Amino acid sequence: MKILLIEDEKKLADSISAFLIRDGYIVETVNDFEQGIIRAAINEYDCLLIDIMLPDGSGLDIVKELKKIKSNAGILIISAKDSLDDKIIGLDLGADDYVTKPFHLAELNARIKSVLRRKKFGGLDQVEYQEITINTRSGEVRVHEKMVDLTKKEYQLLLFFLSNPDRMVTKEAIAEHLWGDYIIDVDSFDFIYAHIKNLRKKMRGAGGRDYIKTVYGLGYKFTDH
Repeated sequence: MKILLIEDEKKLADSISAFLIRDGYIVETVNDFEQGIIRAAINEYDCLLIDIMLPDGSGLDIVKELKKIKSNAGILIISAKDSLDDKIIGLDLGADDYVTKPFHLAELNARIKSVLRRKKFGGLDQVEYQEITINTRSGEVRVHEKMVDLTKKEYQLLLFFLSNPDRMVTKEAIAEHLWGDYIIDVDSFDFIYAHIKNLRKKMRGAGGRDYIKTVYGLGYKFTDH
């Protein structure tokens, strides 16, 4: 999952980023309004964490811009202000949740996961596709009720496919989702082939069907057709 963190307190931003990266997220961090609104407008993210009080502008204006361009990203506002008015304004503009400083990083992570569940899977803790069941809270994956042990990248890859069923996704989109923008410039996507091969092997080993179809020269489609 790819996150943009817009936070001007560098020490806090570094702490949040390190914590989320350890949990398997791809995190990009900017420290001011100008860079935040540029990144938010031109790149795709699963979730944005936006501080309201930025040195050169208001995070609420970034929320407005995201809604103007019809972004599908989850939006979580961060602010030192424990103000009901700010919460109401942010949520009315289209933010999905609101946390007030100081907060525990584990709580922030839980709220991010809740936002992502609502955005991608209708708020469900359990996602089902044919014989596949994923608990998005615990990260458990089962095929025919049999537990499947996936790496973090394999788990994220499976969730990415399940959030885009019957859609062709390019190798570039997979790489960007799992490794961030910088990976787009690589000459070879062998690492993607390796992760898909391993995911297929583990799912079939548990008795599942192979739903990952190769669209030659373009990418992949997760489908039961």
